[in-house]
Parts: sequence; C-alpha cells; structure tokens
Amino acid sequence: MLSSEQILNLLPHRYPFALVDRVVEYVPGQRAVALKNVTFNEPQFQGHFPGRPLMPGVLIVEAMAQVGGLIVTQMPDLPKGLFVFAGIDGVRFRRPVVPGDQLLITCELLSLKRKRFGKVQATATVDGERVCSGELMFSLVD
Repeated sequence: MLSSEQILNLLPHRYPFALVDRVVEYVPGQRAVALKNVTFNEPQFQGHFPGRPLMPGVLIVEAMAQVGGLIVTQMPDLPKGLFVFAGIDGVRFRRPVVPGDQLLITCELLSLKRKRFGKVQATATVDGERVCSGELMFSLVD
C-alpha cells in the first residue's frame, strides 16, 4: 500500500490534478490498484454540471493514467524523466461517476518498449461496476 504522501513523492501531479488518494495494491513495474474518492468539493463540479454534478470523463481517464504512471515510473533501469500521455485506445465510459462515489482503479503493464514507451490496461469501477476501461500509452520526455 502507498499513502497519499508516498504517492506525492512518486507522481509530479499536484492539486487540483492529484487524482490518486491511496494505493491498495502495488507490484512495482507490473500492477497497481488505487482509490480515488470523488467529493462534491472538487472544482470541476461547479460547472460540470450545475444541478447534476458528473465527473468529467477526461478526469476519470487522467486518474487511471496516474495509477498507470505509478507502475511505469517505478520500473527499474529506466532513464529519469517525465512520462506523459502518448495515446489512448479503446476507452469506453459505461456509467456516470458522481460525488460520493469511490473509484477503484486497476492498471496492469502490457508492454514497455526501448525504456521510453509504456502501455497499460486500465479499468475503473464503482461498487464493483465498471465505469471506464481502455489502454493508455506513455512516452518518456527528457
């Protein structure tokens, strides 16, 4: 498990873009399972949407990418640098995410090429029901 403080030491994201609250399962370089608590106090709910707050799909994908980043950034023998999005394949949204939900995000490393390009399979669920899934690609920026 990783606490929020440990996550902040591993990922460069900060408020309001730090979207991983706790890691509940972690196999460095292979797999990570993390929680994102969705609260009404988050800034996106002021405008998305008044009277019917829904977590934007791009933020669900970003939360999944941050969990994937925990896997890729902890790979041994990788050059130091910043991993950023390189692609998104097959992402599907299956149901809305609303304040009060807790996202359980699971990411598994699919491939790592030339120590610069990574691909993960990511899935987000709420109460055991899949809300989003797809493949996320990362590239190392020097």
